[in-house]
Amino acid sequence: MTMNKIRPKHLALHKIKLPLPGIVSILHRISGAVLFVALPLLLFILDQSLRSIETYTNLTEVLAHPILKLALFGLMWAFLHHFCAGLRYLAIDLHLLSHISAARTSSKWVMLISLSLTIVLGVKLW
Repeated sequence: MTMNKIRPKHLALHKIKLPLPGIVSILHRISGAVLFVALPLLLFILDQSLRSIETYTNLTEVLAHPILKLALFGLMWAFLHHFCAGLRYLAIDLHLLSHISAARTSSKWVMLISLSLTIVLGVKLW
C-alpha cells in the first residue's frame, strides 16, 4: 500500500481557517457556558436589587466600579449573542434557512446585530 500524500501527525489548530458560521457556532457554545457559570451571580444581583432599598443602593454603588461594568458588558454580549444565534439555529431547524448561502448570510447578521445591540446597550450601561 503506497501513500500518495504525507499526512500530518499532529493537527495544527492555529492554521485552520474556520468559516463564519463555524465561528458563530463556537461563540454560541462559549456564550452559553459563560451565562451558565454566571447564573448564580446574576441571580444574586437580582436578589439584592429586589430585597430592599438599602441593598439596591449598595448594589448600585458596587456595580459602579469600572471593572464590574466591564464584566457586565461581557455578560451582556454573551446574552445578546446567545439569543441572536439561538434564533438563527431555530430558523435553521424550522428549515427557513435551508440554503447554505442563507445560513452564511444569517451568521453575518447574527454577528452584526449582537455586536450592535451590545454597543447600544453598553453605552446605556456606562
